[in-house]
Amino acid sequence: MLTQASARHPDGAVYFISNEPEENMIITASINSDGTLKLDRAVATSGRGLHGVTANAGNTGVDGLFSQGSIQVSAERNILAAVNPGSNTVSLFSIDPRKPTRIELIGEPVSSEGEFPVSVAFNGDGNRLCVLNGGAVNGVNCYNVDSKLGLVGIPNTLRYLGFNQTTPPNGPPGTVSQIAFTEDGSKLLASYKGMNGPGYLTVWDVQQQDGSLSTQHTQHAPASGGMTPFSLTRIPGQNAFLLTDPGVGFDVVDFSGKNRQSSVAVSGEMATCWSTRSAKTGNYYTIDVAANMVREVQVDGNLKGSVVATYALPANTSPIDSDTATIRRKDYLYVLGANATSVEVFSLDGPGKARKISSLDIQGPARAAGVTINGRNLQGMATYFSA
Repeated sequence: MLTQASARHPDGAVYFISNEPEENMIITASINSDGTLKLDRAVATSGRGLHGVTANAGNTGVDGLFSQGSIQVSAERNILAAVNPGSNTVSLFSIDPRKPTRIELIGEPVSSEGEFPVSVAFNGDGNRLCVLNGGAVNGVNCYNVDSKLGLVGIPNTLRYLGFNQTTPPNGPPGTVSQIAFTEDGSKLLASYKGMNGPGYLTVWDVQQQDGSLSTQHTQHAPASGGMTPFSLTRIPGQNAFLLTDPGVGFDVVDFSGKNRQSSVAVSGEMATCWSTRSAKTGNYYTIDVAANMVREVQVDGNLKGSVVATYALPANTSPIDSDTATIRRKDYLYVLGANATSVEVFSLDGPGKARKISSLDIQGPARAAGVTINGRNLQGMATYFSA
């Protein structure tokens, strides 16, 4: 336990991973009725973490996985999944809906069938999960979700990408970032940042009956000007995605056939790599780790995107993964401050009206409980709440 007393009836929970090389842990915090957090417990994944290699920082920089989606929740099934990059495995947990910080491993961690898994995605029903591997053996693999057995491999879903990489990978250029299903579940996407040119999305067709993937993938490029696709955040009802792009700002990619793609250059952008959406405000929140900045983005019905507000974080916060939660009919934004070993909490009072309301310290309580935390390894952010 990371606290002397857990919240008895929390309104929700947030989760992220320690990604430590000796033992990967899921760190949980309860969400209070006012959106603030209380650190709760650390639960072993029965796997190990691993840090990628960057050109200027070796394996000491934040965002060691070069990815978004290292931990994901399916509220429909009351489950969460997390990657173990050092073990090449994926772990599945049940969530107690009455006390969502209480999670239990289902079955044993399963092989990702590749090296350095960095991102996972549930389909809309939560009965299937796919993983993206980013090491020397890179590609995707998918599973059926069984409430008793855990993850059971789906035949004809292991697909290799063949990128020239190492384990751990060298990046961020030349690495994969996130895996996601389209809203209708008909396609599986993975973002690739590109090495000696612009990156792109790899796209497989999904057979709805059995979950198998097309033998070959296609490439879907961002609009002219797009350089480095990173995150994949759905634009509901549009068959489209908002992608962060640290080369320019953000991109909008369109799978509807209406040719509404765009690449948007953002003034002052330095390294915008993560994104999430608020159901209440309808806007998107992008995270710029180098500028210590959250930018709020509006996307209209024609998929035209623009920055409507910016929110600065303290220097050296190094914000990375984020997610939102609806608590008592109001939305809150949770941002993992890697270097600060914190979770920054924003109240989303309306479009263009976010305000920071608290900062949760991770390192102090973790150290007191004997849990190893290093800012350079922290990764992921996922929320659970009752709709």
